[in-house]
Amino acid sequence: MRILRVLLKKEFLQIFRDKLLLRQMLMMPFIQLLVLSSAATFEVKTARVFLVDRDQSTTSHQLSTTLAASGRFRIIGRAVTMTPANEAMLARRTDMIMNIPPDFERDIVRTKSANLQLVFNAEDGALAGVTNSYAQQIIAEYGRTLSPSARPAIGIRTRGWYNQELDYKHYMVPGILVQLLTLVGTMMTAMNIVREREIGTLDQLNVTPLPRSAFIAAKLLPLMSIALVEFAVGLLVARWLFGVPMIGSLTLLFFCAIVYLIVALGLGLWVSTIVHTQQQAMFVSFFLLLIYLLMSGLFTPVRSMPEWAQWMAEVNPVKHFIVIIRSVLLKGAGLMDILRPLGILLASGVIVLTLEVRQYSKRAA
Repeated sequence: MRILRVLLKKEFLQIFRDKLLLRQMLMMPFIQLLVLSSAATFEVKTARVFLVDRDQSTTSHQLSTTLAASGRFRIIGRAVTMTPANEAMLARRTDMIMNIPPDFERDIVRTKSANLQLVFNAEDGALAGVTNSYAQQIIAEYGRTLSPSARPAIGIRTRGWYNQELDYKHYMVPGILVQLLTLVGTMMTAMNIVREREIGTLDQLNVTPLPRSAFIAAKLLPLMSIALVEFAVGLLVARWLFGVPMIGSLTLLFFCAIVYLIVALGLGLWVSTIVHTQQQAMFVSFFLLLIYLLMSGLFTPVRSMPEWAQWMAEVNPVKHFIVIIRSVLLKGAGLMDILRPLGILLASGVIVLTLEVRQYSKRAA
């Protein structure tokens, strides 16, 4: 018991002596609780709908009004052909297309029955399934007001784009690959540099005439190479083991992966400049990665989060690379289709590396 008391006293003294670690242990769990409790939800609050109304009748107008009045759907565009709707779906501006055919009202008046088509972005099969359920309930309820008989007035044909089988692996596996790159890029970089500081190697490098740019490049390139090899192996596993389609350009995808790794590695370097021990590096990295992953759309849709959380997610590089990898692999998106998330990643890389270089120069001085 005496040995146990001595060891416990030593551990408590060590914890309270490390002020940074103490603040992390007390404050970060509360921050995670406040942020992630709102972000991690499977409810689809509002889905975006593009309306293709080829009937242009009173009945079709009332149907679209009923859908929007439910609060579950927001009509973001209207057209009389499928071309604008297809473009909106490819650009991720809409989650569902409601295609109302010609003579929709006439068929209901004459035969008490008509059909329409719902087209979903089925990258996320779970999200598409929930959205489909909401839409069918609302349309069926409206159909009962047109035909009180047992026979439904409106028949619904559904179709899922980009993931017709609604296979959840096709949606999750690309996101897991992003998680793999993030762990290697951020946590391993931070741990690597802090370990050198603990054993004294970093102090020896600081007193040599080594340019900061060479030091940073020497830290980035080896870990980037390892991460890209792991990414390539992960793509092979995704294709041959899980059957994930790879419609788009792999060259474009690897270019985007390099841009993303600059952000992830730069973040790891920045973490290494504000901590002193490997324990602190692990704790800070895990805190950042947990928020990044759960607010990235990997597990739950970003659109289901509160508005303030959606704004926070816009500065999350993990979210934008997940959008890129899913768009390229599942949709066959080109450079112009992913220009916005790629631009955000480029800007994030510049900002993170600038902060890291300035922080490192202060520590080295």
